[in-house]
Amino acid sequence: MMRGRGAVVALSSLVLVGCSLVWAPAGRARAEGDEGVTCSGSRTTVYDPPLTLLPRPVHVHSDDQYTCTVAPGRTVAATGSVDSDSPGLSCLGGGGARTVETVRYADHRHSQIVYDDATVLHVAGVTLTRLSGRVVEGRGEGRAARRTALALPSRLPTDCLTSGLRSSSSGVQLEIQP
Repeated sequence: MMRGRGAVVALSSLVLVGCSLVWAPAGRARAEGDEGVTCSGSRTTVYDPPLTLLPRPVHVHSDDQYTCTVAPGRTVAATGSVDSDSPGLSCLGGGGARTVETVRYADHRHSQIVYDDATVLHVAGVTLTRLSGRVVEGRGEGRAARRTALALPSRLPTDCLTSGLRSSSSGVQLEIQP
């Protein structure tokens, strides 16, 4: 059992790294303060009401803990708060919601990001969620942003049939392009 879970964790990590490499831009000279931001960490997401098999309006809130590279050789801790109101979300998928994330960096700066595009893939119990949007305020303002979360199976499939899925936890990566 442990060997199989280790393989899933290793595979999931490779998928997350691969996703970030696909979007990495070609190198170029940058002016001071023109660097992108790359954050990685973990998230805890709460669904209200809980997810069931039937799509219904759901408020989704996520609290994130990041370590962010904000300049070459400079990392800072950060927290993220993500909110969306989906018109039709279930254990099987859905979405269509505008999502807003506020990132607060330990150096007293922030980024507010609006995500208007979401892709959700479910494969063998693993869920990959990718949000794309723009920074509308703060660090990286006007730049493209992408948020990727990779959730491994942690609940019984029957949760969706009974009380519903109330929360989930996963790894998360945030990229603000230079």
